[in-house]
Amino acid sequence: MAYWLLKSEPFKYSWAQLVKDKRTHWDGVRNHQAAANLRAMRRGEECFFYHSNEGLEIVGVCEVAREAYPDPSDETGKFVLVDIKPKRVVARPVSLAAIKQDKRLAEFALVRQSRLSVVPVRDAEWRILEAMGAAA
Repeated sequence: MAYWLLKSEPFKYSWAQLVKDKRTHWDGVRNHQAAANLRAMRRGEECFFYHSNEGLEIVGVCEVAREAYPDPSDETGKFVLVDIKPKRVVARPVSLAAIKQDKRLAEFALVRQSRLSVVPVRDAEWRILEAMGAAA
């Protein structure tokens, strides 16, 4: 099973909105590498929900509810979307600053490819980030 991180600007779509909606589609991705990551996602895989621009932190964990299918907002037909649903809020948000300070996360895609909206999370990185977000 793979793990992922999805970035969203909270003023566009926040963790609170996902919890309220109970399910949504992750659309509008127009970067080919991020789209390839969406295509690689499998139902049941977990994703960190990261607030970008405002907050700059992991705030929740969601699950892939439906695998990649064509994004109807893409007139070119090249891009896809997935459906996600919330699983749990993190007890303590994990800030980008904290992530960058942890040398074990130096190769984490969020750090190395900061502009990418959908990034893979390796197993070891997932465990570290889960521990960072656990209650003290």
